[in-house]
Amino acid sequence: MPRESLRKKQERAKEIVRILRETYPGAKTSLDYGTVHQLLVATILSQQNTDKGVNLVTPRLFAKYTTIAAFANADLQELISDLKSINYGPTKAKAIIASSKQILEEFGGEIPRTIDELVRLRGVGRKTASVVLGNAYGIAEGVVVDTHVIRVSGRLGMTAHKDPVKIERDLIAILPQADWIDWTHMIILHGRAICTARVPNCPECPLQTLCPSL
Repeated sequence: MPRESLRKKQERAKEIVRILRETYPGAKTSLDYGTVHQLLVATILSQQNTDKGVNLVTPRLFAKYTTIAAFANADLQELISDLKSINYGPTKAKAIIASSKQILEEFGGEIPRTIDELVRLRGVGRKTASVVLGNAYGIAEGVVVDTHVIRVSGRLGMTAHKDPVKIERDLIAILPQADWIDWTHMIILHGRAICTARVPNCPECPLQTLCPSL
């Protein structure tokens, strides 16, 4: 099969996005939150954890710690106990307390609106920063690359890489910036519903004619 040019990938990606929008209208993050800081906390917790598992913990957590200052002043051992069902809970607890203090001391209590500033916060990498910017502010500075995006984008021929940094670079080159945020949400839903890890349901996939894996 001849190698697909960037222009052809961009054209195919445009059609994929169109179909995904029809298939998954209103796609958004599955994390539950009420404030930007709650989204930040939930996203930190979601690293190496499922969104479903995080959503079981956060209602009690956010009812107990109602402000950034409450998290910043939390007792570490108590917060660790609150996160006992979360993988790497002690590490996450330290990150949440430290990042909350940074927000208060370095950013005047406001959640930063750029990736460069967000990644200065304890426990926040580029992926977490992009989740916060995209969902809280509608700012697309990057493409969030999780396990579903890695798998499905690869199967769709949008990237040949496995490294998230290289995958994001490929997707940024292929997708219009206006689609960066929605791509992740729609691909995650598609990865859960159709393009599953073990046995993808290709006969029911609305992207059959656009997928080079078939």
